[in-house]
Amino acid sequence: MLNRSPELDRMFAALADPSRRDIVERLSHGPASVSELARPLAMSLPAVLQHLHVLETSGLVRSAKAGRTRTCRLDPAALRTAEQWIADRRTGLAANLDRLGAYLAVHPEDEEQT
Repeated sequence: MLNRSPELDRMFAALADPSRRDIVERLSHGPASVSELARPLAMSLPAVLQHLHVLETSGLVRSAKAGRTRTCRLDPAALRTAEQWIADRRTGLAANLDRLGAYLAVHPEDEEQT
């Protein structure tokens, strides 16, 4: 069951922090080096590295080192997992609202009582 997924828990926990969401937002435009990611953030480079570690552990970000430069990129497959979970919730909610609409169409007197 996707709702009981440790991977999904790590992903949403990683996205709970605004600085990590800023990093994900930047990486949604393409790969970036750690120094490029750190530049607009008001924190030390070690703090940025800790945030990147959380994002990598969650599966949202992948990185590779070439020489002295570590380049990070988003992992689209991880994002699809989160998108699927959200879409499933949306589908269930829409079905509930459709049933309520159908019920109220048949029983308009119940709507007047609320």
